[in-house]
Amino acid sequence: MTILDLLPDRSGLDRIWSILPQARLVGGSVRDLLLGGQDVHDLDLATPEPPEEMQARLEAAGVKTIPTGLSHGTITALIARVPYEITTLRRDITTDGRHAEVAWTTDWQEDAARRDFTINALFCDRHGEIHDYFGGQDDLKAHRLRFVGDAGQRIEEDALRILRFFRFDARFGDEKPDAEALSAITARAGLIAGLSGERLASEMLRILVGPHLMRTLGHMNEAGILASIVPAPRLDRLARALDNGLPEDGLLRLGVLSDAPDLARKLRLSGKQSERLARMNPANRLTSFDRDGGVMPEAAEFVPELSDDCLRRLLSRHPKESLIDRSWSAQADSGAQGQSGWDILRARLAAMVVPVFPVVGRDAVALGVPAGKDIGVLIGAVTRWWRARGCLPDREACLRELKNRLPLSPQGLGR
Repeated sequence: MTILDLLPDRSGLDRIWSILPQARLVGGSVRDLLLGGQDVHDLDLATPEPPEEMQARLEAAGVKTIPTGLSHGTITALIARVPYEITTLRRDITTDGRHAEVAWTTDWQEDAARRDFTINALFCDRHGEIHDYFGGQDDLKAHRLRFVGDAGQRIEEDALRILRFFRFDARFGDEKPDAEALSAITARAGLIAGLSGERLASEMLRILVGPHLMRTLGHMNEAGILASIVPAPRLDRLARALDNGLPEDGLLRLGVLSDAPDLARKLRLSGKQSERLARMNPANRLTSFDRDGGVMPEAAEFVPELSDDCLRRLLSRHPKESLIDRSWSAQADSGAQGQSGWDILRARLAAMVVPVFPVVGRDAVALGVPAGKDIGVLIGAVTRWWRARGCLPDREACLRELKNRLPLSPQGLGR
């Protein structure tokens, strides 16, 4: 028996090996198979054949290929709709901290030497034999994460490996990270500034849903890199939220960790992600309507005791997810611990049906209101009336109110 027998279906691999018999599984899949195979996902392979020859052999055998990265020697083979990424063995000619110019090689150890960590530089051939050139198996058994070769050189080749180190160390390391790695990271913390916000965000969001989060962030803080990625991090605030059961949601945890106004810009987050962060930030106002129909600021009053009417008013203006997000940041700021009214508030929000204003502009047209800006003014006035009553009036009641406001008058629109 070999580790390949842990795979629930190896028919695709066997097909590839019938065409490229020298190819080997590489990296994370080998590592995870050695750990028992529970978390094996992508089956990536390496092969000594140049990419054009590799692609020609696969296509001649009837396998569909996609040239996903030919300049770096990578193609994707699709077998029964399952993708297999296959890359020609490589060696680096030049690197600039982000990109590398590569050349093909047939030397497996030379290819392994350019990889990041010893536990990711493992190969498995079609017979199930492990090829380990840098002690990755021993490191895996010892819960030790080490860079391949010189740690400083690996980081200078690609500064993102700093964040990858902390992400992988949280999963595979022990409580004390490798001293050589930490020393090299601390000395090169400034290289983080050369990375794009998108790359930083991708790794940071994965770190935030990983194991041993506070320990990992503590190590990052000690190495002098956390604040250069996440402005004004509030570790104590995040720790309180985690103690209260903060979900494994990377963006939510990021918003609890920092409410710095330039956070979304620095990490080049999408518009949707940026909006979600802004809504959960206690410094930004939520607005609702009180029982008299006036605007009521909720920023300082987002508390567990909010009435159902108020929650419905908020739900009519803000996504439910955003209000639940806001509850986590507000609870962390309040210092409330354990089971509290915040848990009840989140349960209430989760159970509520999002209210939808039941009248539209064509209803006013049907009542004889001429098309134009007056319709928007009229519908806005009835909307305020509806919200002031907890978003409870149904369509029939809203239509009656609409009729009551005709003909248009300042008194009718102001109610």
